Amino acid sequence: MSDARTPAQIEADIVRRRQELAVTLDEIGVRIHPRTIVGDAKAKAASAMDRTAGRAYVAANRVVTDVRGRLVAEDGSPRMERIVPVALVVVGVVGLFVVSSRRQKG
Repeated sequence: MSDARTPAQIEADIVRRRQELAVTLDEIGVRIHPRTIVGDAKAKAASAMDRTAGRAYVAANRVVTDVRGRLVAEDGSPRMERIVPVALVVVGVVGLFVVSSRRQKG
């Protein structure tokens, strides 16, 4: 048995390979076109921003949930034994800022 191909088979292979090459060249042309490159860059940037915003939202939500869990009882009532010290610390810090800013002006 011989592996000899007929001229028609060879020609059919050549035509098929030319068509495949044309498709490949078209794909390369689309990929390297400036609009495609800019579009891809925009899509990547938007995706990165979406991921960053999503992570920030999840982190902020986690912090809020944690703080709320510490300052509010399971039944929804405020835990005054925890809120009052936090409020005093906040008032003290704000007071220090006010005093500090007045000293810098005067």
